[in-house]
Amino acid sequence: MAKHYSLVELQAEINTNPENWRPLVLTNGCFDLLHVGHVRYLQQAKSLGKTLVVGVNSDESVKRLKPQKDVQRPLIPQQQRAEVISALTVVDAVVIFPETTAIEMIKTLKPDIYAKGGDYNLDNLPETETVHACNGTIELIEVEIPTSTSDIIRKITNT
Repeated sequence: MAKHYSLVELQAEINTNPENWRPLVLTNGCFDLLHVGHVRYLQQAKSLGKTLVVGVNSDESVKRLKPQKDVQRPLIPQQQRAEVISALTVVDAVVIFPETTAIEMIKTLKPDIYAKGGDYNLDNLPETETVHACNGTIELIEVEIPTSTSDIIRKITNT
């Protein structure tokens, strides 16, 4: 199973061989600096299904999500962020996506489970309605070790 796909390629692969993919867990994020919070979150997400697909925000979508303050984001280019996430054994597929939400990926891939960190709730999660419309469920994963990429960047730049 290749790990890095376009959304169209992954959709075709899942449709051709659903038994290899379902139940499918989808999650997404910037993953600008990989840290233990990300790793534990992805491990827990994988435990919810057979396969874990991770959407990595494109550079342009990260810029829209993380407007410049002290440091221009993303720090790491999208291809490198995707490669790092692909290297994790719990990750079965990675898709770089240009939107600021995972709504289009959800509509296309129709995940059985959409996983997000426990710092979200169903009221502030823009994907909630789309997941339910696609007959999926949402799992909010407890944050074991509160770690923030923005806090790490602040710590580095203040040193």
